[in-house]
Amino acid sequence: MSTETTERVAEGVCTLVDALSARGEKQPDRTAYVFLRDGEHPEAPLTYGGLADAAASRAAAFVAFGLAGRPAVLLYPSGLEFVRTLLGCMRAGVVAAPMQVPTRARSLARMRRIAEDAGTRAVLTTAAVRADLLARFGDGPELAGLDLVATDTLPVASGIDTAMLPPPPEPSAPALLQYTSGSTGDPKGVVVSHANFLHNAQETEELWPCRPGGVTVSWLPLFHDMGMLFGVVLPLLAGVPAYLMAPDAFIRRPARWLEALTRFRGTHAAAPSFAYELCVKAARAGAVPDWVDLSSWRVAANRAEPVRWRTIEAFTAAFAPYGFDPRAMCPGFGLAENTLKATGDRGDKPPTVLWLSDDARRDGLVVPVPAEAPGATPLVGCGTAVGDTLVRIVDPEDLTVLGEDRVGEIWVSGPCVAGGYRGRPELSEEVFRARPAGADDGRTYLRTGDLGFLHGGELFVNGRLKDVIVRTGRNYYPQDIELSAETCAPGLHPNCAAAFSVEDGTAERLVVVVEADGRTTRAVGPARLRRLVQDAVWDNHRLEADDVLLVRRGSLPKTTSGKVQRRAARGLYEDGTLAAAAVGPREPGV
Repeated sequence: MSTETTERVAEGVCTLVDALSARGEKQPDRTAYVFLRDGEHPEAPLTYGGLADAAASRAAAFVAFGLAGRPAVLLYPSGLEFVRTLLGCMRAGVVAAPMQVPTRARSLARMRRIAEDAGTRAVLTTAAVRADLLARFGDGPELAGLDLVATDTLPVASGIDTAMLPPPPEPSAPALLQYTSGSTGDPKGVVVSHANFLHNAQETEELWPCRPGGVTVSWLPLFHDMGMLFGVVLPLLAGVPAYLMAPDAFIRRPARWLEALTRFRGTHAAAPSFAYELCVKAARAGAVPDWVDLSSWRVAANRAEPVRWRTIEAFTAAFAPYGFDPRAMCPGFGLAENTLKATGDRGDKPPTVLWLSDDARRDGLVVPVPAEAPGATPLVGCGTAVGDTLVRIVDPEDLTVLGEDRVGEIWVSGPCVAGGYRGRPELSEEVFRARPAGADDGRTYLRTGDLGFLHGGELFVNGRLKDVIVRTGRNYYPQDIELSAETCAPGLHPNCAAAFSVEDGTAERLVVVVEADGRTTRAVGPARLRRLVQDAVWDNHRLEADDVLLVRRGSLPKTTSGKVQRRAARGLYEDGTLAAAAVGPREPGV
């Protein structure tokens, strides 16, 4: 465990650039970031002084390249070069647009669309990624006209003359274009300012304090909003060391995350719900070493769609023998348009669970019932807002503010709300600057597109507004149907199903697509597995699944945080792509 004490950065810090400058001067030898090669072996630590020098060197190079004040796409595998470059971009006024390194033609085409939307030809990356992209796709149109700059070959010089650099960025200046991880071929870049970054990190630290002796441990992709906040931004603001690993290292062996939390006495770590499910599977399979000790873990932030009660129960039970405190599980709600965090559970009690009448919920009502009641569905509380952030529940049709226990659209107001979508003024006005009917306080709100309600002041999330399946005037939430499908037979995996409606010209049909590996389909049989899915949907929801499609693992499109993209899945279903990945023959009506 690090013995270094943390300190607040000096008063007057208004941006992450200010925070790095202050720490580089006052704490130059203190460990800032450590990358765990293979998820286990620490590479040389990056100190605040080393990071300040590297960021200044890169900033000077970006100014020489003519990038100051302009956007640039960032393509980086997990590692410290992303951290150096991100802070270098901030210092030079380069508006960074991070995204996943393309591995296939489809993702390369998305990268090209993002570059065009951002209005840039500059792509910052590593020498290895550049060589790989040129070798595999150099003859294609996606790379034509783009300038691939390898930042890890730039020299690092200490004591860069700040006169060579532009003035430090103003808080209101754009720092990032966070491209949403949705499925559309028309990407939207959320304009995140330096002030948005700082306020979100400050509110996150107010909710989940990192001091004293805080340590973050993250496997999340750093280009993603949650990975960037917990892996880069929050540690820098709080002055705590961050231990980082690649997502693949976790996915291949989830116990690596738990081992790193043990070895480095991690206090803060965040992940989507499916990551906690993978840890439970590892524990049940005997793949978690006896020496794992999670007693230092104070904040296990859980932000996903949805945060599932059965996952929280299973994780808490599986890791109580390893010292995990159930109060450490901290569900939250956030989105890129709010920089990230909007609400969170404070971690001073176990998560709140509310059992609701499924029938009432379909009618848009919140009716608590006992857990053992027939048709009871558990929803997990996602905590409250802190700081200057305000959450309201609003009727999406007449825009009136709703009281507690009324389901409506979640609206968020506060200093973390981003400026809008780049180059889309009308959409930005509609989404980022909404006003409730009759409101006269001058506040504007972000329309999240998510459904939820407040109960006892705590936010509960129902799902995406556009994903709701409507039958006979009642609302059915796809995540409930997907959970029924995923748990209907042994061998199915969490986060492996998508439920959505399609229009066949005469009526809407309910489609449930389930990923199944070969071992499961051989053990159960494709026809029986489809019938089990159909029966589970009927038994739990009194809905007839018009088509149940079994597909190979990895066929469903997912966001970089692991959430199934239902609208993209519907598109792949309608164009026949998912049918081509089907497992076993399909039978009429099933």
